[in-house]
Amino acid sequence: MKTWLLLLLFPFFSQPSATEIVQKAEEKLRGNSNEAEITITIHRPSWERTLEAKSWALGTEYSLILLKAPARDKGTVFLKREKEIWNWVPNIERTIKLPPSMMMQSWMGSDFNNDDLVQESSIVKDYNHSHMGRQEVAGFDCYVIEFTPKPDAPVVWGKIIGYISVDGYLQLKSEFYDEDGFLINVLEGSDVVEMDGRRLPSKLRMTPVDKDDHYTEMTYKSLKFDVPLKTSFFTTQNMKRVRE
Repeated sequence: MKTWLLLLLFPFFSQPSATEIVQKAEEKLRGNSNEAEITITIHRPSWERTLEAKSWALGTEYSLILLKAPARDKGTVFLKREKEIWNWVPNIERTIKLPPSMMMQSWMGSDFNNDDLVQESSIVKDYNHSHMGRQEVAGFDCYVIEFTPKPDAPVVWGKIIGYISVDGYLQLKSEFYDEDGFLINVLEGSDVVEMDGRRLPSKLRMTPVDKDDHYTEMTYKSLKFDVPLKTSFFTTQNMKRVRE
C-alpha cells in the first residue's frame, strides 16, 4: 500500500516549484547576456507602423535598446541601468530620465508599455509564484503560474498568469491583470525556432483585450547569447554614441 501511495504522489513531489520554473524560463530567454535584432510591427485597424531595433542586455539590471528605423526615430535609445531608466532623443539632443509613473505608458505608441521593454520590474524577484495546474497552449503542455506582486515591489500589474511549457520552459503566453483583477493585455509567443542553440518563440504578440484589431508584434531576426558585454557599455554617455 505504501509503495502504491508513493508512486501516486511522486509526480507532485518531482514537479519543480513555480519559482524554479520561472527562473529556468527567464534564464533560457536571457542568458547571462544577449544581443538581438528585432522588428516591431504596430497594427491598428486603418494603419501599420514598423520599427527596427537592436538591443543588448546584461543580466537583469542592464539593458539598452537602439531604434534603427524609421528615419524619424533612428538613433533613439532607451537605457536601463540598475534602477534608473533613461531615454536619449537625438532630434532634440536631450537625455530624459523616466520616472516610475511612466512605466505604464505606451512604448513608442505600441501595445507594450515602458516596463515591458526596459523591464524595470523582475518577474523573478518582484513577484511571488504559485502553481495553478497545467494547460495546453499552441500544442504545448504548459505549467500555469500565477504571479502576485511582493509588498512594495516596483511593478505595474496587479497579477500575471503565465503559461510556460513543461518541455523546454518556453514562455508561450502571459495574461496581464490590473489591480482590480481585470484582464488588460495578452502576450502570446509563436514560431518556435532555434536561435543561437536555444529553441524559443521568435514572435511575441501583445494584444489589448478591449480594442478590436489592435496588436503589436515583435519578431526576433537574430538573438545571440552570452555576448561579451560590460556594465560600462550601459551608460548615459554611451547612449549618444551607440551604433548598429
